[in-house]
Amino acid sequence: MNIVNFTPISSLTGGIIIGFAVLIFFLFNGRLIGISGIASNFINREEKRLDNFLFLVGLIIGPIFYKLFFNKEIYINISNSFILLIIAGLLVGFGTRISGGCTSGHGISGISRFSLRSLIATITFMIVGVITVLIKNYL
Repeated sequence: MNIVNFTPISSLTGGIIIGFAVLIFFLFNGRLIGISGIASNFINREEKRLDNFLFLVGLIIGPIFYKLFFNKEIYINISNSFILLIIAGLLVGFGTRISGGCTSGHGISGISRFSLRSLIATITFMIVGVITVLIKNYL
């Protein structure tokens, strides 16, 4: 197994920043952070919340600011077909509905609150992810 680009310092820094973002979002909005919940609330609710919109915009412009400030290219290599990606996206959306949240909501906000439901959901996400990679790479 070849580990390419092992980056513990930037990974730790990113984790700390994510932790602070969750804390700040909760302190200012009184809500937990989870991308599927924020996106769903923004799309489905009649009352559009500014904080949901700003969060989603931040996800889009964050990498742009990173590229501008650090002068580094962001490489994205899509190695699967777009049809497969669309099917995978729909399955992820379906899974977030079944589990009542996504990996960010359960894995970051839920586990930090010691939620048993979130712990079980996150473990399930990881096991299914590993199985999916094994099936894709070895079958």
